[in-house]
Amino acid sequence: MKSWVDIPADSDFTIYNIPFGIFKTADKQPRMGTAIGDYMIDLAYLASKGYFEMVSGRSILIFENRYLNDFIDLGKEVTTKFRERIIELLSEENDELQNNAEDRENAFLPREEVTMLMPLDVRNYTDFYSSIEHATNVGTMFRDPDNALLPNWKHLPVGYHGRASSIVVSGTPVRRPKGQTLPAGETQPVFGPTRLLDFELEMAFVTCGGNTLGESISVENAEDHIFGMLLFNDWSARDIQKWEYVPLGPFLAKNFASSISPWIVTMEALEPFRTEGPEQDPEVLPYLAFSGAKNFDIDLSVSIQIPSGEEKTVCNSNFKYMYWNMSQQLAHHTVNGCNIVTGDLYGSGTISGPTPDSYGSMLEISWKGTKPVAMPDGSQRKFIEDGDTVIMKGSAVKEHIRVGFGEVSTLILPAN
Repeated sequence: MKSWVDIPADSDFTIYNIPFGIFKTADKQPRMGTAIGDYMIDLAYLASKGYFEMVSGRSILIFENRYLNDFIDLGKEVTTKFRERIIELLSEENDELQNNAEDRENAFLPREEVTMLMPLDVRNYTDFYSSIEHATNVGTMFRDPDNALLPNWKHLPVGYHGRASSIVVSGTPVRRPKGQTLPAGETQPVFGPTRLLDFELEMAFVTCGGNTLGESISVENAEDHIFGMLLFNDWSARDIQKWEYVPLGPFLAKNFASSISPWIVTMEALEPFRTEGPEQDPEVLPYLAFSGAKNFDIDLSVSIQIPSGEEKTVCNSNFKYMYWNMSQQLAHHTVNGCNIVTGDLYGSGTISGPTPDSYGSMLEISWKGTKPVAMPDGSQRKFIEDGDTVIMKGSAVKEHIRVGFGEVSTLILPAN
């Protein structure tokens, strides 16, 4: 496909993408938009001009909502038609918008002039633990290298329910959390700011539609309930986590903040990037068995920008490494009858690859602080320091098709 819009060769936002987000400007209230090249497209304006009348009779007010939830709740049959209509309007051979100077001027805004907002009203958030490389690394560091994985790990997608209220959009600073820790060699805990603040490179998926309480979603039907994906940084305070996680798992070490990218990339846009996942051995139970390619080939990177402004890439990984795929995660999540709703968010768990340069957390990259990472100014990082900005990026490329997620960027502020 070709567009009449000028799109830079390395742009995440090609005509093959058409992600959805919420933005505002100095003179426009929060509203729904999409991105192409260096432009934001005001979908509320286009709806007011009748460009989507042939797709649905829905009120144009849905495009002026503060969150995407109501749009997503229209269902994939409708939202896919909206996306296809936008592609049609931007296609080289279509002149409806291309030849309307007034509507182009009002609908197309330079992306650097808009403010991206939280795209979802997240009601529920679940975080999984689905990278075998990450789980093996953590088990090797803290348990027995010969028995790094816990007995249940290869039989089910391990997960826990996180805190939805502290999920923030890219560009929102995060303050260093405080809590109890147990210093090495001590028998009594102390209270104070975490000294081992860490990022976790993740992707997250967003659900559309739900299931009735008491009913489950099958692996085969899971993707009918997955609207799209975004980048996800699950911040972690490792020293607080080590002291508190027994017996019930993460609490204060995780619930202070998680950061997401502002753009939701639809599953339709990601279709060309399907790939086979790792072999699952032993064979999974029947309710987790699936057919076809359920993983996605998405390149991911993490950079640390130090206070001087210099930046260093510390991780290059890929979403295709995940041992448990999204369909299995959702099937397991609901097999007991748990009901999901539109706008729920599900983190993949830290995405680590097979080599040290692909590890998805500083815990692994610095190997529990024993292998500091050199920064451009000569300083070192074992974990994240105040004034650092962590930047995660993701994109999928296949032949002439490129689909990207933008970035999730977060500045760390000192503890109060």
